Amino acid sequence: MGTFHDDKGELHGITVVVTTKTDRVYVGRCDTTGPEGIILLDADHHDDGENGRSTDQYLERDAKFGVFKKHDRVVVPTDEIDSVYRLGELRSQ
Repeated sequence: MGTFHDDKGELHGITVVVTTKTDRVYVGRCDTTGPEGIILLDADHHDDGENGRSTDQYLERDAKFGVFKKHDRVVVPTDEIDSVYRLGELRSQ
C-alpha cells in the first residue's frame, strides 16, 4: 500500500526497480508516473558489471539493505523503460 495521492499513480511512495533498454537499472521511491516517464526520488542506478557486480547482485543487496541514494530526483523517460516493479517483490522470491 502506498500513500493516497490519486493523481500520482498507484506506485507513489513505493520503492521500485526500473529496468531500461540500455541495461541500466534504477532503484528509488516512485513519485509520479506519466506519459513522460517515471520520476524517482532518493534514487540510485547501476549498469551491469559496474564495480564488479551483476545487476542481480546489485538488486539483491538493495532488497536486503535498502537503496544507497546517489540522486535526489531522477526522471526515466518512457521510451527507455523496459519494466517497473516493486523492490519488495525480490525479497519474496
